[in-house]
Amino acid sequence: MTIRQIDNNFAVTGQIRADQVPELAAAGYAAILCARPDNEDPGQPSFAEIALAAEQAGLSVVHIPISGPATPEQIARFQAAMADLPGPVLGYCRSGGRAANLYATLAK
Repeated sequence: MTIRQIDNNFAVTGQIRADQVPELAAAGYAAILCARPDNEDPGQPSFAEIALAAEQAGLSVVHIPISGPATPEQIARFQAAMADLPGPVLGYCRSGGRAANLYATLAK
């Protein structure tokens, strides 16, 4: 897992596994935001698996699955989630790109 820090409150990475969530909690993340739809690739961990691991580690978790450009509704959900989630937040998708693009909408 390669984490790219966007700012003090948000970082992105590619797909994570449930067994990595305790490591993320130990690193100081308070929330996980998944921008990846389930079943995008064979063998990909489901959001439910990640959410269960996050809950067990005491992290907040949000799922805003995106395929293609984010819709206004997805952007609004992301912005509302970021206003409510404790930080710092780790966003993930297949490569981290969609999560980073969502975060860029906060500056607009």
